[in-house]
Amino acid sequence: MTGDRRMILKPNQRSQIIPLPVVLISTVSEGGIRNAAPWSCVIPVLRPLDEVLIASWLKRDTLENIRQTGEFVINIPRAGMEEAVMICARSYPPETDEFEEAGLAARPSAAVKPPGIEGCLAWAECQVEEEIAREKYVLIVGRVVHLEADDRFFSEADGMDYEKSMPLCSMGGPNGMQFVRPISTGKGDRYASMLGSSPNQ
Repeated sequence: MTGDRRMILKPNQRSQIIPLPVVLISTVSEGGIRNAAPWSCVIPVLRPLDEVLIASWLKRDTLENIRQTGEFVINIPRAGMEEAVMICARSYPPETDEFEEAGLAARPSAAVKPPGIEGCLAWAECQVEEEIAREKYVLIVGRVVHLEADDRFFSEADGMDYEKSMPLCSMGGPNGMQFVRPISTGKGDRYASMLGSSPNQ
């Protein structure tokens, strides 16, 4: 660390400075085997579009299932579901039902075959729009075809109640990761104001 309080990190340590979401992506294989895997490399693609982007290593059962069926569900777990998330993070043979391994209850989806996961805050049912291949990983662009949220933690006027819902996030460290959750600072602004428009518009 220098005198002006700067610490130089390696470029691949970027996960130690960026809070990441924690989601469970549920898929099914062509043979009907259910898979649930924790994911942090997932983002919505520009508000107010209906697309999401996930990054995946090449050898993942989740990726193989998505390629086979073209569908997946993004489940948003709450604090308290850490143990199930970590069980799903383990490596299993492709024929293993990870819902059973982690004790997860399936939730019927409305528009896709893969089920959602009960106990989560929200469920984004997605269909693949595009796969972008890189040397060591791929980017999957998905379109949200059905979106639901638990109305105990959401409202049309205010969106998510962070204090009640306690969505899981993570921060990377030198030797592992730590689960965290966001809290409100009490500050915010309207989208119109951030775009330079009148607050009354």
